[in-house]
Amino acid sequence: MSLKFGMRTLVLGGQASGKSDVALDLLGSHAGEKLFVATGRARDLAFREQILAHRRSRSAGIDVLEVAAELAASLERERGRWSAILVDSLDFWLFTCRELGVVREQREAFLEVLSHWDEAGSEAHRPADLILVSQETGLGLSPGEAASRAFVRELGGLNRAVAHAADQVTFVAAGLPLHLKGPAF
Repeated sequence: MSLKFGMRTLVLGGQASGKSDVALDLLGSHAGEKLFVATGRARDLAFREQILAHRRSRSAGIDVLEVAAELAASLERERGRWSAILVDSLDFWLFTCRELGVVREQREAFLEVLSHWDEAGSEAHRPADLILVSQETGLGLSPGEAASRAFVRELGGLNRAVAHAADQVTFVAAGLPLHLKGPAF
């Protein structure tokens, strides 16, 4: 459980590392209303099946909001309505922003929202704890294609900026959380 209102937690890991499971456990530890913000869009059958598996693993008591590039605006709108919000994941969100050609403006808007996330609007509108999931880059071979290398660089830069702003950062390997920054949860 968080030590203050508006705690920002980043959960990083490689593909299939268990990062979403760790983040869902953290979300489940919060009392009150919870929101799951889904950024992934099914582009093929295998990914559609992965999304369905994630849906089945979530508690029925968690509301879901699906977003595309408008993550910053959605978070700003939702920040005072929930005890905790989980965004899964920043890498899919960045991919969507790249497809739409809006990386720079959406990244800046997101980082701006993140920078003042813990500021309470009023006693009645305390910000939710925010849990962000992202895939760590650079854990495998360097992509051969220029567009893939550019995405890896953009995601690495985004992860560094979010880690800098976060109160807690956890890296997940083989389903085990390794706490890198802030108090362990």
